[in-house]
Amino acid sequence: MNVDVAHFVEKGWLLTATLDEEGLGRLRGWVDEIASWPDDGDGWMHHRERTTNGAVLCRSENLIPFHQGLRDLLTTGPMLDTASALLGQPAVLYKEKINYKLPGGGGYAPHQDAPAYPFIDAHVSCMVAVDDATVENGCLEVVPAMHHELLPVDGVGCIAPDVVAEMTWVSVEVPAGWTLWFHSRTPHRSGPNRSVEPRRALYPTYNAAAEGDLRDDYYREKLARFAAEGARADGKVKVSLIDDFQGDSV
Repeated sequence: MNVDVAHFVEKGWLLTATLDEEGLGRLRGWVDEIASWPDDGDGWMHHRERTTNGAVLCRSENLIPFHQGLRDLLTTGPMLDTASALLGQPAVLYKEKINYKLPGGGGYAPHQDAPAYPFIDAHVSCMVAVDDATVENGCLEVVPAMHHELLPVDGVGCIAPDVVAEMTWVSVEVPAGWTLWFHSRTPHRSGPNRSVEPRRALYPTYNAAAEGDLRDDYYREKLARFAAEGARADGKVKVSLIDDFQGDSV
């Protein structure tokens, strides 16, 4: 395995080729399967948003207890090996989600992931492109070499607007089957999907195994906070422990 760790350490992000055509086909089938699961299932979570095309699925999470193929992809082999190389120590899966970003789907405000990840200090996230991620359909934008500290935030946990205005944002288009790895302190954002095709992506996050296997703790904490805080006052969908998602609530 040849991972450009130096680029990641310097820039806070890295693109890697992850899946061949056969592997991509399997992943697309899994995403379709998961999207068909009922909302009232036994532990997984679906989130929906309102678009000009009606109410659509925007995120599914807590998936690997219910899907062997996805569990194997994320917890063994090249994905785990790459996460370990970028962390500089053995890694373990912390959480996983699918963002669908269907036509008309909302984007995400500028933020760092770290404030939304309780219990851990060393973590790395990635976006495995299920469909080509382009500027038109709302690919990720990152700020290189700004992953060394937590930045000032606004009232909902996103990066403060005056800080955002001083940043140089880079759009990172990702071909289907490739992965964009990024540090949990790398500032990122994405726009809405202005195309007529979906921009689906799988987002696993890994933490240093030395800090413990905290995946179950994360989901318990998330559910508890959601129950305590209730819906956002402005009618937006809440899908994270920070209010970065810009989609409208169903």
